[in-house]
Amino acid sequence: MKEATLTYDGVLIASGEQSLTKDALIVEEALCIFINEKPLTVTMQTPGHEMELTRGLLYTEGIYKRSNEQWQAVVVGKNKQQHITAVNVALNENEVSTISKRSLLSVAACGICGKTELDFVKGHLPQAASFHPQKIEEMFALMRAEQLAFDSSGGCHAAAAFDAECNLLSVMEDVGRHNAVDKVVGDLLFKNQLKQAKYLLVSGRVSYEIVAKTFAAGIPLLAAVSAPSSLAVDFAKELGITLLGFCRGNRMTRYS
Repeated sequence: MKEATLTYDGVLIASGEQSLTKDALIVEEALCIFINEKPLTVTMQTPGHEMELTRGLLYTEGIYKRSNEQWQAVVVGKNKQQHITAVNVALNENEVSTISKRSLLSVAACGICGKTELDFVKGHLPQAASFHPQKIEEMFALMRAEQLAFDSSGGCHAAAAFDAECNLLSVMEDVGRHNAVDKVVGDLLFKNQLKQAKYLLVSGRVSYEIVAKTFAAGIPLLAAVSAPSSLAVDFAKELGITLLGFCRGNRMTRYS
């Protein structure tokens, strides 16, 4: 089985000092699921146990709940960069429930994927993001002060957007990290403030999907309390997003 982590270079910023560091990041890859050679969906995963993941997904989505005796699946291939695994499930069409229209994530292999050294490449956002570590710390404090659902339950994630002067534009909570980000983007759209957003802060870790949503919103800097995945760093580099992880107290790590 492939390794679940990869070591990436970063710049550790602590108490006003910068130094090179190496961090082990959880690997994130795409799993493409086919039923009878017809594409169903693409989901992001840490490599290993692809069959269990496929079986569980089809069950929880209500697509196939029959006994395992009828279950036939095989890994049919990987792309050249080894970032996508494809699984085909052979099933009796009459036993497959009407497939819900799950979004098919279009995953294009980027040229930087798999490069673990600290390469700063030009991306596609209109301008690079500048930041001051103390301002990042202050913005996280502002977001944390608005996490009322987390204070009550301990089970909510949060996302917050700030303008170039680090003024809070929107903060939202949700049980899902991706949902919290989507709520912030929607709120900014309703208020016609999306173009003003220059910083996006999130609780928890950063996956590829969070980076993709940040890029789609046109926000040049993404900062997280916890770790990014390997693919999050790869795509942040490719798309020109400044990605900060482990933003806690007076410490943070810049990966792109």
